[in-house]
Amino acid sequence: MCVVWGIPYLLIKVSVKHVEPSVVVEGRTLIGAVILLPLAFRQGQLRPLMSCWKPLLAYTVAELAIPWLLLSDAEKRLPSSLTGLLVATVPLIAVVLVLLTGHHDRMDSRQIAGLLVGLVGVGVLLGLDVGRGDLGSVGLVLLVAIGYATGPLLASRYMGQLSSLALAAVTLALVAVAYLPVAIWQRPSSPPPGTAVASIVVLGVVCTALAFVAFFELIKEVGSTRATVITYVNPAVAVVLGVALLGEPFKLSTAVGFALILAGSWLSTAAGRVRSPRRDPAGG
Repeated sequence: MCVVWGIPYLLIKVSVKHVEPSVVVEGRTLIGAVILLPLAFRQGQLRPLMSCWKPLLAYTVAELAIPWLLLSDAEKRLPSSLTGLLVATVPLIAVVLVLLTGHHDRMDSRQIAGLLVGLVGVGVLLGLDVGRGDLGSVGLVLLVAIGYATGPLLASRYMGQLSSLALAAVTLALVAVAYLPVAIWQRPSSPPPGTAVASIVVLGVVCTALAFVAFFELIKEVGSTRATVITYVNPAVAVVLGVALLGEPFKLSTAVGFALILAGSWLSTAAGRVRSPRRDPAGG
């Protein structure tokens, strides 16, 4: 998951140079839904979702519908690597949400320290890289991070017993239907280049369809808060790809930040096994 969800920042950056953010969101969700819906239907896994349509809708809005549009819009102005680094605030936001909602994942002091160390790493990485003109886009990415922290909490609390395949298929289909009118209205006047089309296809197949099934299983296995720790390693992938393929800058602060983020990720995940209170009923 760390690798698969570190790639989208590069793909989104390439895509939004040629198409509007709504088209990127529509493309990846439509592809994902087309792949997963027939599989979920064939296995008879869609009907049980009707019993929890409210949290399902809330999850769809928090994890996909709003964040993916804001992320794509922010990347029109921010480097893909910086965007990935900002999203690394998700685990700390998740801890705050867990405390506020009383949904305890039994995190110990070592794991909380790991989250804080990782956040310091993000601060080091940001350093002087954020200009005053970029603050609006930074704010958009922080809203994305709040959504990414809220989504797993909803999934863990209300939908742990449901099929991961069905959840992914239906949420993607809902977003695809919602964005279709806007995407048609904002479609490019001429065919985009092959790089943009290929980026959206990979986003849909690998980083959306396959990744979401795996992510739901990860939430069931380790709990919502630990699942978000993958966003500490995602930035490393985003920075490497941004520097290697897009020529984005690599500074000493980046290397130091990498070390802190990886240390925070290790501390957060190595300190014993964290069990979500919903894990046993879900069957793991």
